[in-house]
Amino acid sequence: MLFNFNKIFTIVPVEDKDYWKLCNFAVANEERLKAYFPLTLAKNLTPELSKIFATTKAKNFKERSEFLFLIRKDQVKDLVGMVYIKEVDFEKKQGEFAYCIGYQFEGQGIVSKAIKALSNYAFDVLGLETLQIISHKSNLGSIKVAEKNNFIWKETLPKEYTPPNKEALDMELYELYKS
Repeated sequence: MLFNFNKIFTIVPVEDKDYWKLCNFAVANEERLKAYFPLTLAKNLTPELSKIFATTKAKNFKERSEFLFLIRKDQVKDLVGMVYIKEVDFEKKQGEFAYCIGYQFEGQGIVSKAIKALSNYAFDVLGLETLQIISHKSNLGSIKVAEKNNFIWKETLPKEYTPPNKEALDMELYELYKS
């Protein structure tokens, strides 16, 4: 366990053995994941795919190229959500958060608490100095997470992200700096 909050939830790095939970999470949240996490969804639609995904992400974590954390409900170890620290550039000392939460846990402040804990981790353990969140303006929950964690809106990024089978979207960039 890396972090614990509300005496109910834990945040842990992904491990190879997490593949069943990743598959169950992806299938249960398919509608939520398909627009902004299409690759994660596609790689977790079957246990076999999830096993490859979990192994790859655990390897990326060890190699320090990308960090996938799982948010679990403590007593039963159910997967509640995921948080990536991605696009990590150790020269620039910068990384980007991407996160998703299961439909049954939305609106409970879980992701906000996870981002707070993982921001400290990124600054203190990884040595990053700038953290980013990129979100569409319609994703009010994501924007609320950024604002609750003192991320500051920087700019609109034109045509930054193209969802599957849709037109490119302008995205909002928020940043947090190590104090």
